[in-house]
Amino acid sequence: MAAEREHEHVRVAVIGSGFGGLGAAVRLRRAGITDFVVLERREAVGGTWHDNTYPGCACDVPSHLYSFSFAPHPEWPRTFSGQEHIRAYLEKVADTFGLRQHIRFNSEVELMSWDAEELHWSITTGQGTRLTADFVVNATGPLSDAKIPDIPGLEGFGGKVFHTAQWDHDYDLRGKRVAVIGTGASAIQVVPAIQPEVERLTLFQRTPAWVMPRADREITALERKLHAKVPATHYLRRQILWGIRELQVSAFAKHPKMLGLIEGLATRHMKRAVKDPAMRRKLTPEYRIGCKRILLSNSYYPALARPNTDLIASGLKEVRGNTLVAADGTEAEVDAVIFGTGFHVTDMPIAHRIKGADGMTLAESWSEGMEALRGCSASGFPNLMTVIGPNTGLGNSSMILIIEAQLNYMVDYVKKLETLGGESGKVAFDARPEAVGAWNRHVQDRMRRSVWSTGCDSWYLDANGRNTTVWPGTTSEFRKVTSEVRLEEYQVHRRPTQNGSTAVHSGAGAVTVPGSAGRGTKTAAFHAAEEG
Repeated sequence: MAAEREHEHVRVAVIGSGFGGLGAAVRLRRAGITDFVVLERREAVGGTWHDNTYPGCACDVPSHLYSFSFAPHPEWPRTFSGQEHIRAYLEKVADTFGLRQHIRFNSEVELMSWDAEELHWSITTGQGTRLTADFVVNATGPLSDAKIPDIPGLEGFGGKVFHTAQWDHDYDLRGKRVAVIGTGASAIQVVPAIQPEVERLTLFQRTPAWVMPRADREITALERKLHAKVPATHYLRRQILWGIRELQVSAFAKHPKMLGLIEGLATRHMKRAVKDPAMRRKLTPEYRIGCKRILLSNSYYPALARPNTDLIASGLKEVRGNTLVAADGTEAEVDAVIFGTGFHVTDMPIAHRIKGADGMTLAESWSEGMEALRGCSASGFPNLMTVIGPNTGLGNSSMILIIEAQLNYMVDYVKKLETLGGESGKVAFDARPEAVGAWNRHVQDRMRRSVWSTGCDSWYLDANGRNTTVWPGTTSEFRKVTSEVRLEEYQVHRRPTQNGSTAVHSGAGAVTVPGSAGRGTKTAAFHAAEEG
């Protein structure tokens, strides 16, 4: 099989099988495009929801807003779903929409280079497979590569060390002295999950987080039955959740002072669980709520107040044997270190493996900061689109809404390539530098008024202190600006076909089937699968 695929050519290659990758695959099939592959580095679909299996792992977006609009799921068991339920949903999407025939598992992209003469991408995977693609969708996502800080002496630690995204389920934490490094979304879920079983839990907090109550509950059987039998009720619930978050955007993006009321709610939430004034002072942030991502938990503060928990309000500075030393000199001897220190968001590792038209890697192109036209297209990297690219992240709503908007852009991109290429030969679109620059200036100008620019140090910021992560607007606005590819923003390159193509196409080829019949069929199939 490897030999057969050595010189395989496909119309579209999708990298990753999380929400972005699977969503791209569904939309390609619904557009009548079947000549594509999905390259997945793991052995199963799910992306970050496959990798993150730490105790307590769950989503902080309401379940009914954390699903595709074209694949509604009335069977969510809780208002905020756990990792296992989200991964099961993605597995179901892959099965219902017939995506597994397109997915190549254990196929991590090691190198991807643009061929300016042939107008296609040459891709090499970890399996040694080589293929070419006219168009590539990079759907690896920003939460895919764990980030562990370079701590002096860590290599000499005698105990167990791992990241929350690489949880070692074979290591028994019971009776151990455990240190958790970081106070982000993963850490506040891990801490209460493991606190009851460890002998002693030490949390190293560099910066406190604002934590709000988590309105989580079991969704009743009656609710689930109603949503399944009367889809309009499920749609209404989703729209209400969406609308509430759209109304919040103005406070985040334009009027941060309005968030003072929310700070009061968060403070009262903490006071109910933490009675020690000294600990409350350590847990109270000095920045405006929303500058860093607002976290949701009902169990985090109670876990910190337990007798076997220590809070060190200082970052980890060095490791001396089995002793961890904080920046303020506080020491703690532990058996295991768990890093909840996030991911390579503004310095995605895959960017080092993508070489553009001039031989420069995407990482080199983004050395001064990530930027892409409408969050999708980087200049110098033709026919490459990034899902959840620069300045597409959200601080208060569901990323699935952003992903679906970008998938609209992707479909229009591929269709315009087909229209302009016609029978005469291939074409490629390369984002004009001036268009990318104008778009980036527009986004950064809007960012200046936002809560994300009020002075905190967050993972939204790159090494230069610039916010290259968040979208400073509503999801409906983003959907509007990505509704179509504007050709005036791209340079169009052509290569006439001579004596036919020498590449071998897999699949049925690129066939566009207009109309809504296909969409209706797929939606019906998804409902049928759920009811069955």
